[in-house]
Amino acid sequence: MTIYKGENYFFFIMTSGLRSLRDKTLVYFEEAFEHSKEGFDHLYKVVNCISEQIRQVYKEDSEPLKEAGLQFNMHMLIGGQLGSDREHQLFFIYPQGNWVIVGQGTPYQIIGAAPYGKPILDRTLKYTDSIPFALKVGTLAFDSTRISAADVDYPIDIVLYRKDSFDFVERCLGKDDLKDLSEWWQGRLRNSIDSLPSEWIKGLSDLVPEPVIKKLKKNNSKKVRSINQDG
Repeated sequence: MTIYKGENYFFFIMTSGLRSLRDKTLVYFEEAFEHSKEGFDHLYKVVNCISEQIRQVYKEDSEPLKEAGLQFNMHMLIGGQLGSDREHQLFFIYPQGNWVIVGQGTPYQIIGAAPYGKPILDRTLKYTDSIPFALKVGTLAFDSTRISAADVDYPIDIVLYRKDSFDFVERCLGKDDLKDLSEWWQGRLRNSIDSLPSEWIKGLSDLVPEPVIKKLKKNNSKKVRSINQDG
């Protein structure tokens, strides 16, 4: 996450994808922003500017990356407010440089490893939810992703912005900060599954012959012993 703050503007940029693409795009953008800062009175103009830099970096690096077996896979989230904006906004930018506004119909966007945490967000998060509730849901979605995706890990970067303030609150949370929450969530999931209605399960075990059940139990017992011996 990169934060830009001045007398009459505030915005942040979050990225996913190759670090080299991120760094090069931001260097190009920061040069353009410094030279034309007075012309940026709306956040969408900042978004358009950085989109131009993404397309430029694509022209320069996409073919060499392709030859090396890599993909131009950078995504961005840009949020904040500039002096002439009526309110703060959040934009999602695709690798091609086109963008969408995150609004009531899409109260969140995911960049990076999306599949693992998305079900939690889809099932629980609404546009009208409070910030504390949204933080809890987002943290649990991250935790689910961290468990399942090998390339996702702490820290969690959080930035909160209040409309018309041009100021922000930032937090960086590590593994130790959220260890208790992760363990609580893991235990609650298992307990919730155990207490699910189970009338529909009754009789299903009758479809499996008794010798097969005994064999499965025996094999599972061997696996448990093997795991215990291996530590």
